[in-house]
Amino acid sequence: MEPYTPARRVLVAKPRGYCAGVDRAVEAVEKALDQYGAPIYVRKQIVHNTHVVRTLEARGAIFVEETEEVPEGAIVVFSAHGVAPSVHDEAAARQLRTVDATCPLVTKVHNEAKRFAAKDYDILLIGHEGHEEVEGTAGEAPEHIQLVDGLDGVDQVSVRDPNRVVWLSQTTLSVDETTETVSRLRERFPNLIDPPSDDICYATSNRQAAVKQIAAESQLVIVVGSGNSSNSKRLVEVAKDYGAAASYLVDDASFIQDEWLDGVGTVGVTSGASVPEELVDGVLRRLAEHGFTDVEEVETVKESMRFALPHELRRDLRASSAS
Repeated sequence: MEPYTPARRVLVAKPRGYCAGVDRAVEAVEKALDQYGAPIYVRKQIVHNTHVVRTLEARGAIFVEETEEVPEGAIVVFSAHGVAPSVHDEAAARQLRTVDATCPLVTKVHNEAKRFAAKDYDILLIGHEGHEEVEGTAGEAPEHIQLVDGLDGVDQVSVRDPNRVVWLSQTTLSVDETTETVSRLRERFPNLIDPPSDDICYATSNRQAAVKQIAAESQLVIVVGSGNSSNSKRLVEVAKDYGAAASYLVDDASFIQDEWLDGVGTVGVTSGASVPEELVDGVLRRLAEHGFTDVEEVETVKESMRFALPHELRRDLRASSAS
């Protein structure tokens, strides 16, 4: 008797991949290369995706860790994750021409931090220690901000006045985990103030909602994204929490191991907010080679948000067009 082989299908989450902030940041580097010519320096990875960085390097972008590595007078692009005011000061001291590709939704959190600090609140910033976005936000008001790295960080919090405490968050966190952390904080500080609007960005929330839906029907969920991408790693966790027996993060199709597919009938596929669609296409081709040819896209919400390019770049592009 032939062994039973389950029907093989793929559920592809939508929305997935590039968000408006990533699209803007990558386009900013591409347009800067067109406008000013290579090399263009970029502080940190413009977005947390290995393939995007390599593609831009091939066009003449040079990625550096710190502003001091950029030659004086050169052009530097700040990544989508944002920077602290001290980084802007360092750039000015070196007479660098800057293009600030900080995601507008990250800038919103920076502005909230400055506003609450000006009112002398203690600010509890929920996020992951060492993440570039957290470093940038904390740098806006270091004397007022304490990092709360998940539930384990709640008990370490100490405030001056429990009636003047507000929480903010990194934009790429797990929605469920952040809700749980805030609930735990509120047990300690009943008068804890919420941010004026949700800090977790629409794209992070939407991608997590989409993966919840496909995970419920999938034995395996493959998340395309790089290992340093916070929002991609959260998708793996959410997939496991919502029904998938296994979930793996892969940079591209070459990372998929054949044994993952043994006995699997339904594979869910999604991608982090900094992942180009071509990498998802590669995963679908790899799955098709193993018989997963029935592909269904599962859409939970439509996305239409777009952000304008950084103003300094728009200004120079207009000037070039006029001349």
